[in-house]
Amino acid sequence: MKWLFAPVPLGRIAAFRTLVYVFVALDLTVFTPWVRSHADTPGDLYEPLLVGRVLPLPTPTHLLVWAVFWALIVLSLAAATGRAPRILGWVVFALYFEWMIIAMSYGKVDHDRVGLLVALAVLPTIGRARFGDRTLSEAAGWALRVTQIAVVCTYFLAAWAKLRFGGIDWLTSAVLAQAIIRRGTWLADHIAVVPGLLIAAQVGIILFELLSPLIFVVPQRFRWIGVAFFYSFHLVTFSMITISFAPHLVALASFLAIERVRPIEWVRRRLGRTPAVDQAPDPVP
Repeated sequence: MKWLFAPVPLGRIAAFRTLVYVFVALDLTVFTPWVRSHADTPGDLYEPLLVGRVLPLPTPTHLLVWAVFWALIVLSLAAATGRAPRILGWVVFALYFEWMIIAMSYGKVDHDRVGLLVALAVLPTIGRARFGDRTLSEAAGWALRVTQIAVVCTYFLAAWAKLRFGGIDWLTSAVLAQAIIRRGTWLADHIAVVPGLLIAAQVGIILFELLSPLIFVVPQRFRWIGVAFFYSFHLVTFSMITISFAPHLVALASFLAIERVRPIEWVRRRLGRTPAVDQAPDPVP
């Protein structure tokens, strides 16, 4: 249990919170703008996921889709400032959860959003957190830890699904070849012609995903190397078949000491001004 609640600086939560909420706005406008098209999709094509049937959630309409869209844009950017972290956090989580139900209830279900959804669910459990705050918090540690677990589960369960539905034959199948044919880049076209390389890549993918939980046993001072490998895996994936996993990459930042990245302070130093982070008033709870 001590591992689950290992304290981290509140400044890390402040940075991670801003990253997550800014991404929500970007997701709606840049990464998955196609979700808005469901505003004009006939209701009889809506087949909600299990959670959408259990709650139950309403069938998306033109008004509902656009209302959720604009509410998320405004409230996620407000939440990114750190103000009213609990109220805004819970509202953003609820709205984004509904947005994902709308997005994934028409036959396409992405698995790159598990970590982000968990992050949105746990961030409201933490109160105020200022940039640069070095105060250690077990609540903050728990929030980041469960996000990390969700990130790793995304990898491990992806391998489990491949082997469950494709069997051991998935390793020698034409999955990557088909992906390259459908959406491959010039780099993928050059790599695909190398005999046996795609099969070796598929074996490597399965091994990487199955062994991903080992990131938790890597000593803390070397863990960033493993996380860098995770990011490089997705960089290679995007460079070959243009699948970005953007929300997953945001959640993956829960492993990093991102409180050290202080763009506002950097700009102030470049302008020759003394940082005033510690003198800034606390955000409104």
